[in-house]
Formats: sequence, C-alpha cells, structure tokens
Amino acid sequence: MRHETEHKSFEAPDETREFPNGRAEILSIGGAEVGRMIFEPGWRWSNDVKPLAGTDSCHAPHFQYHLSGQLAIRMDDGTELIANPGDVTSLPSGHDAWVVGDEPVVVVDWYGASNYAKAGASSGGLTSS
Repeated sequence: MRHETEHKSFEAPDETREFPNGRAEILSIGGAEVGRMIFEPGWRWSNDVKPLAGTDSCHAPHFQYHLSGQLAIRMDDGTELIANPGDVTSLPSGHDAWVVGDEPVVVVDWYGASNYAKAGASSGGLTSS
C-alpha cells in the first residue's frame, strides 16, 4: 500500500456527529480517522452520549490531546483524573467523562473517533467518551 500526501483541516471535516452539548468532527486521512471532539459546559458522557451508545459506560478506547477546558474522567474501576489543556490521555474501554467548569473542552482523538457518537455503534460510544 502506497502512502499518499494528504492535507485536511477540521475547518471542513469529512463528517460531523452532533449529540446533546457537543459534537465530534471527523477527518478521514492517511487510511485512518482522527476526531476533534467539542464538549460544551454541562456535557457528560453518561447523559449525552450513553443513549446513542447503548452501553453503561464508554467502551471506546481513546488516545487524546487536550486543547482546552477541563475534562474529568472516571474509569469503571473507580480511578479518576482531570485532564487539562496540554495533557495527553490514553483511556482504555470503560469510562465516563464530563466537562468541569464553564469552558468548552476540545480534544483531538487519534484512537476511538471512528465510532464515537455514531448511533448504534457498539464500541462505546462516543458512541465513545
């Protein structure tokens, strides 16, 4: 498989998936998908995406760079953390997340964007987080 040079911008995503209090902007590039997730104040996975995912917690693993806002994350095992701008998080399947404070959270997700917030996708939904 030959790799071609590609250049895309989130200013013109290939797909936008809207859900309450947020959206996922998806780029298909380099044979993969990368997502920019925007979560508004008040967003919480278990309230806003869980109905799309149909799972008790987000089953999509994520590898994310946090651009703005504060995102609280609680793993199914009880581990909790708050991700801040400049942080990188690697999250396995099984978590909830929510916006802390009144600033929108923006993350770039290199792993987990494919099925994030896609109705009926069983990978967790955002369907994922």
